[in-house]
Amino acid sequence: MDFSYSEIQEMLDDSVGKFIANDYDFDTRQKYAASENGYSPEVWQTFAELGWTAVPFSEEDGGFGGGPADLMVLMLRFGKGLVVEPYLANIVLAGGVLRRSASASQKEKWLQPVIAGELQAALAYAEPQSRYDIANIRTEAVADGDGWVISGNKGVVFNGGNAQLLVVSARTSGTQTDKDGITLFALPADSEGVRVRKYPTVDGHQAAEIRFDKVAVGADAVLGKPGSGFAALDAAIDEATLAVSAEAVGIMQIMAEKTMEYSKNRMQFGVPIGSFQALQHRMVDMFTDCEQSYSLLLWATMRAATGDAEARHAISSIKYQVGTAGRKVGQEAVQIHGGMGVSWDVDIAHYFKRLTVIDQILGNADWHLDRLAG
Repeated sequence: MDFSYSEIQEMLDDSVGKFIANDYDFDTRQKYAASENGYSPEVWQTFAELGWTAVPFSEEDGGFGGGPADLMVLMLRFGKGLVVEPYLANIVLAGGVLRRSASASQKEKWLQPVIAGELQAALAYAEPQSRYDIANIRTEAVADGDGWVISGNKGVVFNGGNAQLLVVSARTSGTQTDKDGITLFALPADSEGVRVRKYPTVDGHQAAEIRFDKVAVGADAVLGKPGSGFAALDAAIDEATLAVSAEAVGIMQIMAEKTMEYSKNRMQFGVPIGSFQALQHRMVDMFTDCEQSYSLLLWATMRAATGDAEARHAISSIKYQVGTAGRKVGQEAVQIHGGMGVSWDVDIAHYFKRLTVIDQILGNADWHLDRLAG
């Protein structure tokens, strides 16, 4: 079977790789992460101009008609570059729900500006009590004439503090954990009654806690059919899980490469530490974990592209893999670097932070193992 990139994927990989090499070094990334927005609006506009924000959307929606494989190419590179721009939150999560559930007029109003880089969006779906169960929703939307009134709390909303548009899941019928009765809404983040508490995460990204205090929205805020939003939400979460797993594989690969290079230059007892057999064995294990993870990522991506019945199991398999093998690769990289491995000024520490956070979002390794078993 041919696993090589297509010509378009090679061009995409090359363009992202050159951008990161020329314009997105580690010090620049740190400056963007420490800024008020937590990312660079100028860089985000560059993403849009280069067409990266349009990759996963259909041509009818104003995108390039890319699939899971094209998204994988992007996320692998973003992982290697330790990119802090909110691609996962804005394009994959919020954009993924919009492209699956919004009407033509709603896509023109909200999705196309997101693709053009003119609008920041966030998906508010997780709640304090829900853990990884996306159907566990206490936030309620009550019918009020032709509109709705939304009340509740959402937690760890990626890009929530910068978003001008919030895509929100709320319960309009059923009990707290029913998959039926979930309705999706799109509303301006500055709507009356919306309270946002923004904060940086440990890996240099941005998130927010959001409270909806009797927020009134019109009928045009509903995405899709009321009470039937779970399918679109579930599909977007699965797609994001695969995407962030690709990012994790990219991080694992670059950590292994940087560790091997460091071992060739770090001298101890008059010789490079890479000449010590014990460290060679550990770096071989790192390489093996990276190769196994990349192979599993390819399998999961192909399953997602065909949409077959094994796609969900494949996605859980790769998320479990990056959660377990990723921890081993990260720990080995930090230990072989010694004290420098946890230094703020060395990129290895920040790669490990991002890898650790990735394990905890969208279902950790244990949760996905349970989903596989189920």
